[in-house]
Amino acid sequence: MICYFTGTGNTRWLAQQLAEATGERLVSMAAALYPKEGQPTLDYTLTEGERLGFCFPTHGWQPPAIVRRFIREATFNGTTADTFVYALTTCGDSAGDVMTILNRELAKKGLQAETLFSVIMPESYVCLPFMYTDSDERAAEKIANARRQAQHICRMVKERRRGLVELEKGPTPRLYSYVIGGFFNHCLITDSKFTVDVDRCTRCGKCQRVCPVGNIECTPPRWLHDGRCTCCLACYHHCPEHAINYGPLTHKRGQYTFEREKGKGKSEKQ
Repeated sequence: MICYFTGTGNTRWLAQQLAEATGERLVSMAAALYPKEGQPTLDYTLTEGERLGFCFPTHGWQPPAIVRRFIREATFNGTTADTFVYALTTCGDSAGDVMTILNRELAKKGLQAETLFSVIMPESYVCLPFMYTDSDERAAEKIANARRQAQHICRMVKERRRGLVELEKGPTPRLYSYVIGGFFNHCLITDSKFTVDVDRCTRCGKCQRVCPVGNIECTPPRWLHDGRCTCCLACYHHCPEHAINYGPLTHKRGQYTFEREKGKGKSEKQ
């Protein structure tokens, strides 16, 4: 079972690669917690020999709050001491101490991810004054490297290689994750700064459809302000008219989604 969360599509792509390599099922953490219909589905039973993977983007050098909540609320039946548990995170440049934090959450369920990977993908966070999307050239370079790395990761997971730790933590991971990241995740994860340019908005509803947590009503877009927003920026990056902003400056900072980058002529063949 591969449990994943994604905003702009980077992590979903890697989770799909793993699913194809292992033949194991994909579980969207967001869809499990916020189903479009019915009640949350958080009770899972692993088949004999099934791996358990967690794939997610790094948000402020920490696991996104929705990932922590999923782990806390989900039940993983059928796990044993021999269950192969692994984790993969995507990040724009470094992941800090994100996996230590993840494993603290998993420990509450009697689990530990012993094989760990980080994959550098194109930058999508644009909500601070010094943050921009990558140039087309840099994004293409990162994706090309990620494709090669994905082949290796899929092989290691398929072979159940235990104890691998292949992480780009950065020079001061504890500072990033516990000081800067602590402030970031406590104070800057909010939908209160999202706005829409009503003159550009066509009411197409795409922002509402792509929001992984169902936080948008589209008449025109209105954020619910109920605490569920993860600041994944799916709404901002997927808007075809670039009508959504986060604060006053983001309309100048570009947009990125994995599907859009793939559509620039990149081959999906490994």
